[in-house]
Amino acid sequence: MTEKDILQIFKDSGALLDGHFVLTSGLHSPHYIEKFRVLEQPKYTELLCKELADRFRNDGITLVVGPMTGGIILAYEIGKQLGTKAIFTERIEGKMKFRRGFRISVDDKVLIVEDINSTGGSIKEVIEQVKKYGAEIAGIGCLVDRSNGKSEFGYPFKPLVTMNVEAYSENEMPEWLLKIPVTKPGSTNK
Repeated sequence: MTEKDILQIFKDSGALLDGHFVLTSGLHSPHYIEKFRVLEQPKYTELLCKELADRFRNDGITLVVGPMTGGIILAYEIGKQLGTKAIFTERIEGKMKFRRGFRISVDDKVLIVEDINSTGGSIKEVIEQVKKYGAEIAGIGCLVDRSNGKSEFGYPFKPLVTMNVEAYSENEMPEWLLKIPVTKPGSTNK
């Protein structure tokens, strides 16, 4: 699958949005990817996860880990594609942690998966949690890297799509963006 094919899936599902959005990072952007428009459709999720799994298929992965919420769906489907276990981290008191009796062995080769990477914060938190167990991190995959390749993790990073999406701090926003009503996407009912 080409990057163009992957972007078409996002377009066909209604996931690529234009407007004025406040991202989880607190930055403002004229573009937003509503990943759940894709993830709510199993046929698209399966296609994208197969493509991501194929990029790590020969790396001996024994465990797939994703951060809650979208990462749970991705970890499960990629784990299915690779024939491995799949677990997830949850945010507890502001920090990503493993719960529910999940265990990681020092012998595991871990693939960390994320839906959208903007600043790399969630991925870095998951890396720190996995490192506590002494397991090998074989790589990191995500559906879309919004950082335009600027995120560094110290492990092979293989996004399906790399995008350069402008994002501005509160006091750096251009005039034209200030004129567009703000939307805070994500878990709200808007």
